[in-house]
Amino acid sequence: MLQKSIRSIQKVFLLLHNVTVQWLMDNYETAEGVSLPRCTLYCHYLLHCQQTKLEPVNAASFGKLIRSVFMGLRTRRLGTRGNSKYHYYGLRIKSNSPLHRLVEDQQHLAMRQQPYSQKQRIKPVQKVEGLTNGMGLGLGHQQGAGLSDISAQVHQYQQFLDASRSLPEFPELKDEGIPLPDGLHPQHVHTYQLIYREHCEAILDVMVNLQFPLVETLWKSFWRFSEGQSSETDTLDLHDESEKRLPKSVLVLLCKYEPVLNWARECDNLLYQSLVEILIPDVLRPIPSALTQAIRNFAKILENWLTNAMINIPEEMVRIKIVCAGAFAQTLRRYTSLNHLAQAARAVLQNTAQITQMLSDLNRVDFTNVQEQASWVCGCEDGVVQRLEQDFKLTLQQQNSLEQWAVWLDGVVSQVLKPYTGSPAFPKAAKLFLLKWSFYSSVVIRDLTLRSAASFGSFHLIRLLYDEYMYYLIEHRVAQAKGETPISVMGEVDIQTHTCMHAVKQTVMQ
Repeated sequence: MLQKSIRSIQKVFLLLHNVTVQWLMDNYETAEGVSLPRCTLYCHYLLHCQQTKLEPVNAASFGKLIRSVFMGLRTRRLGTRGNSKYHYYGLRIKSNSPLHRLVEDQQHLAMRQQPYSQKQRIKPVQKVEGLTNGMGLGLGHQQGAGLSDISAQVHQYQQFLDASRSLPEFPELKDEGIPLPDGLHPQHVHTYQLIYREHCEAILDVMVNLQFPLVETLWKSFWRFSEGQSSETDTLDLHDESEKRLPKSVLVLLCKYEPVLNWARECDNLLYQSLVEILIPDVLRPIPSALTQAIRNFAKILENWLTNAMINIPEEMVRIKIVCAGAFAQTLRRYTSLNHLAQAARAVLQNTAQITQMLSDLNRVDFTNVQEQASWVCGCEDGVVQRLEQDFKLTLQQQNSLEQWAVWLDGVVSQVLKPYTGSPAFPKAAKLFLLKWSFYSSVVIRDLTLRSAASFGSFHLIRLLYDEYMYYLIEHRVAQAKGETPISVMGEVDIQTHTCMHAVKQTVMQ
């Protein structure tokens, strides 16, 4: 009975193998002097699997298949340092292939040793049936039902993205004097670094093309996820090439090794920061509602995707990955909300009648009483507060644009925090200023409310925007002072929250 089941499985996989081989031969051909990015070819394959309802194999296994179809194919790393990618040298898309509807010809043809330009990364992606509403490639989950797929309109949205940004160099992995556990060798660590870099580059590429559902597939592929697996040994090995490069048992051991855990955290923070700056390069610039909604839907579901993909991976690694992904998701939510507020406030700041009413209401506020309360509660200096009040009224009177208001807010932060520049006390001073700013603005809003100010709604909207933008500025200043990414700074908050919740849980259980 067992032998019969094995033969049946082998027949199924042989059929799937033949379908993919035929697809490769129909769409690609060998040629001298040209090359094709390895990650691009894998993305084509993932979309092919979606169309044909096939279960995709991981990138390593697919690479083995490529070499078996196109014998003698060479691999080269092309591009400048920090901006290079692995390419299949001597391979190109056939002239009659429908894949030309997915990419611009110049992106993949005639590379001829030229550095790969990240500015050419965006490509019009054909809308694929089944990819809509977040159905992952043959791995449809109900949790992805609300995810928008706007990859087919990527050219429509490319002006709002920063596709020129590449994945920065990853830091060196430091062993910190901690010996390798039994069963691990230095080569295992080196291999893990190589394949993880390739994995992150693939994620960046699909994100640039707004193919959000493919992120889940890439995660499942890297962590060797298999449907229905019940132990650390997959019920069916779909990852034979990955097993040769880095066996699953070794991957599990690496996920418990502290230096690898620390390195993974640093790499994820760099990756996610790059993705944020690609998707939302300017938090104040108007973004189409469809793009905003797609980003927000992705942010809602990405932690679930990652958790599900890391079944049977050690808890130590899962915790670090989830904290980093959580900070990424939270940042996307905050930045899209900030952008939404900015566009609503822009309409107010451009309305002369509303500005006139706001000035009239503001001049009736009892700033002496406001200052007394602020001084008693948070020690706001009289001189600084008076100067901010005068500058605010003057900027409002001049009917400055939203961008000019942003410059003013940035100047306020620079002025207040200048005495702490280069000091270890900078982060604490920055956070304290944020608290003072929030308290002071709330007291002003309260005074306007009690006076039934006609422009209360406008002030409330402006206050929300300025508080959010001030948080954004402080977040970046603190990250700069600490030599970290804003994502990693927010990740520290998530770690503290997780630690506190765990402590509370333990206390309750006791």
